[in-house]
Amino acid sequence: MKLRQTRNDFELKTNYPQRLPSGEHIPPFCINLLEIRASFLPVRTVVADVLDFRSHVAQPADVILCMGDTLTHLPDIASVESLFTAVAASLSPGGVFAATFRDYASTTLQGSDRFILVRADEQRILTCFLEYSDKTVHVHDVLHDRIGGMWKQRVSSYPKLRLALESVARSLAARGLVVRREAGLGGMVRVVAQR
Repeated sequence: MKLRQTRNDFELKTNYPQRLPSGEHIPPFCINLLEIRASFLPVRTVVADVLDFRSHVAQPADVILCMGDTLTHLPDIASVESLFTAVAASLSPGGVFAATFRDYASTTLQGSDRFILVRADEQRILTCFLEYSDKTVHVHDVLHDRIGGMWKQRVSSYPKLRLALESVARSLAARGLVVRREAGLGGMVRVVAQR
C-alpha cells in the first residue's frame, strides 16, 4: 500500500510535471485516475496523511513501500522517525519495507550545477533550482508550457528534507530491522529493511 501525501508523489508515477505547493490536497481527478488504474489490481486507494497509515492497516503487512521522494517531503526528521516506528510495528515477521528517496545530503551542488533540467519536449520544459540549508533543500520548479505558440511560465517552490542514506539505515536498524542499502533509479537511493 502506498499512501500519497501530496500531488508531487502522484506526479512521479504519472510523469505529470505540474506541482502543487507542499501540504495541499490531492486534486480529485488524480485520485480518480489512480482508482481507475488500480481497479484491476487487489489495491485499495486511501487518501490520508502517510504518518497515519497504521489506522488503515488491519493486520501486519508483508510489504510496505515508500517510493519516490515521499520521505523527503515529510515536514521534519521527527516525522521520518515516527514513520519508521510505525513501519517497524506494522511489518509481519519476514516483512519488508522498501523506500527510495533523492540523496540531497551527501553532496551540496554549487553554482550553476544547482539548475537541473528535469524534463523537456516540444510543449513543456521543467527545470528546477536548488537552494541548500543545513537540514533542507528548497526546490524551485520553473515550468514552461507552450500554449497557442507562446510560452507560459509557472513557478512553485517547496522544501525537502536532506536525508542521508546512512542515517536512514541506522534509524531502521535501531528499530530491529535488517537493512540493505542500494542504488536506485534516476538519482534515487534505496533502502530495504526486513523484520
